Amino acid sequence: MNTIPIVYTADWKEYNLLDSGNGEKLESFNGYTMIRPDPRAIWSHHLPQSSWDNADATFIRTDSEHGDWKIRKETPHPWTLHYHDLKFKLHPTDFKHVGVFPEQATNWNWVKKQLTINNSQLTVLNLFGYTGAATVAATKAGAHVTHVDSSKPSITWAHENCDLNAIPQTQTRWIVEDAYKFVLNETKRKSQYSGIILDPPRFGHGTKGEIWKLTEDLPTLLYAIKKILKPTHSFVLLNVYTADLSALAIYNLMNNVFSEFKGTCELGELATKEEGSDRFLPQGIVARWTTR
Repeated sequence: MNTIPIVYTADWKEYNLLDSGNGEKLESFNGYTMIRPDPRAIWSHHLPQSSWDNADATFIRTDSEHGDWKIRKETPHPWTLHYHDLKFKLHPTDFKHVGVFPEQATNWNWVKKQLTINNSQLTVLNLFGYTGAATVAATKAGAHVTHVDSSKPSITWAHENCDLNAIPQTQTRWIVEDAYKFVLNETKRKSQYSGIILDPPRFGHGTKGEIWKLTEDLPTLLYAIKKILKPTHSFVLLNVYTADLSALAIYNLMNNVFSEFKGTCELGELATKEEGSDRFLPQGIVARWTTR
């Protein structure tokens, strides 16, 4: 691996990154414009200040994790976002998110591609599943998905997204539990999955106060995952948002953990392209391991 490609989605119809800079980004979600913090946007705006001043909502931090929304115009009711055949429920939260990460669309496409390669229904484990966008994408491709998150409100939101997409209840299993603990229990049960998706935070807590630190706990989790991954015709999709780990470090780790499975690892810098500009906003690292 001599180069790291930029991985992004170019076919959004209802989402646009309008501008970024000065530690923030200006976005449009189905016509509703928002300003949210983004520490990676260390450059200057390219749109005039009036474009920013007219945003419908602005997120203002009150501490490192939370904040309040300054609302100029109420959000639509209901507020939804479509991507191809996928539909998601949106809602502003007090930690700046709205329920969907648009840069992940390239991963939803990749997961659906992996699942359509095999004609039989596959089992997928979605760890740190949040509001379930990847769960919706996988089930739409015919997979049975076990969705794991330590937050009950996130599980509820993910369930609502599946209902919004008319996903049969028999295709999903909902688990409110610490991700690592669940993987260990699945190992004891001798469960196996054809695909595993994980989108771990930099720092977090499990259902019983377990502490998660990405740089310390990610290797341990990946080695545990290997024990429940089918050795052939399988995949692992890993997203990492923190700047604490480099793309090369993730690439080396993935190859180290899964080398005996005789697969390949693709690596990329996840990004969103600004509308009307050649500029990309970096939004994390993605590593995709596949075996055949």
